[in-house]
Amino acid sequence: MNVEKGYVDAPIPEGIDLRQEILRLKRERNAVIMAHFYQRDEIQEIADYIGDSLALAQLAAKTEADVIVLCGVHFMGETAKILCPDKKVIVPDLSAGCSLADSCPADEFKAYLDKNPGYTVISYANTSAAVKAMTDVIVTSSNARQIVESFPKDEKIIFGPDRNLGNYINSLTGRHMKVWDGACSVHEKFSLEKIMDLKRQYPAAKILVHPECPKPIRLVADKIGSTQGLLNYAKASECSEFIVCTESGILYEMRRQCPDKTFIPAPPDDGKCACNECAFMKLVTLEKLYNSLKYMAPEILVDPEVSKKAVKPIERMLEISKSLGLIK
Repeated sequence: MNVEKGYVDAPIPEGIDLRQEILRLKRERNAVIMAHFYQRDEIQEIADYIGDSLALAQLAAKTEADVIVLCGVHFMGETAKILCPDKKVIVPDLSAGCSLADSCPADEFKAYLDKNPGYTVISYANTSAAVKAMTDVIVTSSNARQIVESFPKDEKIIFGPDRNLGNYINSLTGRHMKVWDGACSVHEKFSLEKIMDLKRQYPAAKILVHPECPKPIRLVADKIGSTQGLLNYAKASECSEFIVCTESGILYEMRRQCPDKTFIPAPPDDGKCACNECAFMKLVTLEKLYNSLKYMAPEILVDPEVSKKAVKPIERMLEISKSLGLIK
């Protein structure tokens, strides 16, 4: 078994039904397959659970499975392992990183915190375990505003790593949080000009925008929200057309839950394609998922001392979210 490439590099037996074999192995291993909304369609189709970062964190904390197969990016696997240290956590491709998490190296973040003592540290879930270990409370795009507002108005806060989400929360709450200068490369690439072109083609369409997008994109939004929030809005809306400004993987679930509505992916500004995809999210394939279950690798491991520190802000997020009625 070779995992040097970040995934199990083993041949797939000829003629097998990949879907059926994955389901068989899942039952044998007492495994649960969790997939983020940005995964390939075929991965979402076979997953037991599909959700955003908050939903997957909740599910990981509650699951009774022996094995968690996290079809997402590396930090999501780390979060599952931190919450479930006694379970085996597998990510089909360890190379599935995150540009936003990478924009906040732990050593640089520590140096920044050392220069700014006395601050409460709020970190977005899209961070490494090492950064989480330096954090007081974790947030997701689903609960960031409410958790920030749960602190006193004069609380000195450092928010990292997403500058777009942090500045958006500042604008909503009137806070003056210090914001780390990080960003998601996918959400940074949306073209305002191309979105406006789409709006002219579909004048009745509502524009749905993820808060990781830059301010000019947020300013034209009819709805700003997390992936789950945008999905909920589309389901409840009387509108039948939507321009979606987030990673295009969410369109699978939007179209599945709203088959009578039209969802148009907002294009990036690079002119290469009509939709905006995260290359890291798309690294997970059925073949890699099959091999990960067959060989029970590659496994996510987190240093126990880091895990002990990192679990506290995640648990605090879940506790605050529960107290605010955001989760059950």
